[in-house]
Amino acid sequence: MVIYNVTCNLETSLAPEWLEWMKGEHLPEVMATGCFIEYKIMKLMSNEDDDHGVNYAIQYLCESHETLARYRSGFGPGLQAKTFSKFGERVMAYRSVLEIVD
Repeated sequence: MVIYNVTCNLETSLAPEWLEWMKGEHLPEVMATGCFIEYKIMKLMSNEDDDHGVNYAIQYLCESHETLARYRSGFGPGLQAKTFSKFGERVMAYRSVLEIVD
């Protein structure tokens, strides 16, 4: 099993709108690709001031590296473009891949 992790940094004031859009539009679109089994949204906890915004991690559970590669080449670019079109540089996303070993 593989986890596709997307960590997003955004302005604190944008968080309610972004979360509503994620839950109502983006995540259903991602899951409709059939590439992922489930997802979790987590808020990173920090003691830092709000000057740096807020961070969320979305972790998508995927059956294999091949399925993730299919998502990243076939669906990812279009969905990322939609996100950028809506929020521009107010949301910065960083992607990583983790493999479950236990």
